[in-house]
Amino acid sequence: MKALFVLFACCFVLNAAAQDDFSVVFNKINADVQSNSKAYSNLKSATETIGHRLTGSANGAKAEDYAYKLLKSYGYDVKFQPFEVESWSRLTNETKIGSSVDSLLKITSVTLAHSPVKANVTAEMVDMGNGLEEDYVKNPDLVKGKIALVYLGVLPGSPAGTPSLHRSEKASIATKYGASGIIIINGVKGGVLLTGTASVTGKLIPIPAVCIGLENGMRFKERLKTQKMFANLNMTNFSGAIKARNVIATLKGTAYPNEKIVVGGHLDSWDLATGAIDNGIGSFAIIDMARTFKALNLSTKRTVEFVLFMGEEQGLLGSKAYVEAAKHSNDLDKVRFMLNYDMTNDPKGFSTSRNEMKDLFTAWGSQIVKLDTGFKNMFSVGASLHSDHQPFMLQGIPTGGGAGGKLPNNSGPYYHSDGDVFKLVDEQGIKNTVRYSAMLTYALANTATIPITRFSEVALKDFLQENNLEVPLKIAGEWRW
Repeated sequence: MKALFVLFACCFVLNAAAQDDFSVVFNKINADVQSNSKAYSNLKSATETIGHRLTGSANGAKAEDYAYKLLKSYGYDVKFQPFEVESWSRLTNETKIGSSVDSLLKITSVTLAHSPVKANVTAEMVDMGNGLEEDYVKNPDLVKGKIALVYLGVLPGSPAGTPSLHRSEKASIATKYGASGIIIINGVKGGVLLTGTASVTGKLIPIPAVCIGLENGMRFKERLKTQKMFANLNMTNFSGAIKARNVIATLKGTAYPNEKIVVGGHLDSWDLATGAIDNGIGSFAIIDMARTFKALNLSTKRTVEFVLFMGEEQGLLGSKAYVEAAKHSNDLDKVRFMLNYDMTNDPKGFSTSRNEMKDLFTAWGSQIVKLDTGFKNMFSVGASLHSDHQPFMLQGIPTGGGAGGKLPNNSGPYYHSDGDVFKLVDEQGIKNTVRYSAMLTYALANTATIPITRFSEVALKDFLQENNLEVPLKIAGEWRW
């Protein structure tokens, strides 16, 4: 009986894929975006007239208004979704390191978000390697009252399969073992400094956390092999209630208006630069997808919401606010799929959390290949954390987006740094994100039946364990099983 059911389900998906001939509309989307896309020029204008887009700042409010007015000008029913949360911003920072407390020298550094409002800690520095739990359990008391020196990713020469935890997870582990502060070494050559949150919860952490450049960090690691070293972390920061607004443009469905496809990405950025790559290329691609649907007068069976989230950088604040509001209004079951675009560029295929979507995604992809052989119809399945899909995924909602793309112009090393500027953006790359993603959105919104629903709690637990997310979710306090 079970075998017959599986056979029926497979046949149903294959038949649905066969019936989904969207090639005519895909061709229209392709032509419009190639000729009329405004994503590149809109992003250029935003970086020049707004600057950074830090949540809760005057610039952040300008970015919210900018996106709202653009979407309104395209003919959308647009609304702000306001939320008020505890937020964080940097004020002053000074890091000193030396071979004794009396010979500390100033080192270039940047404060990591959610460090304490005020801290002035002087202590011995201890090399904690990759900053994983296994680096501490060997000598649990080693770092107590001291400042942990930790590599951001995975140290060269580490054993194969060594996990790469998020900086916030490394800060959490250091705190657990009694460190009085943490210094994280960025892995990028040239002294590039990285910011970002050091908190797994979006709340203040009890110890100061900073990032220093690769060359300085590796020099200190080498010196610690033969001598003691000390550090002073002296900083002030702001933490308090801030107001921000998600921006939501709605295209109401014609046949199934109570079924939603959420197409989202974060509009906010850190304050060190203009956030052109993180996440200008994603958020302004979403705005241009919305423009394309209106320019072509496309209708959809399901409702499509184009959502620009604020607060992603400070702990997925906007997407969490969206999900909480949907839970409160009993609307979460309406969300059939969430497509997330965070630093997406020139995708070569589609990704999703649900393998059951493979036949549909690749069937639609094969139609795109006929328009452009640069699209390779790659299919990627799996799950990860730390972007706006996460709150949806943790409610069992299917998620997805682009696959196989690469960041333009070697922009990866400038992630979260003062080097994230508009000159790194590639015009054709962002056009490709818009056209392929608009096609995926149209197909999801118009396919006869989406063959998956929200995971049950039991199935979601299994799914998260299969994707090795139990440990990081436990560190973050978000494991509810």
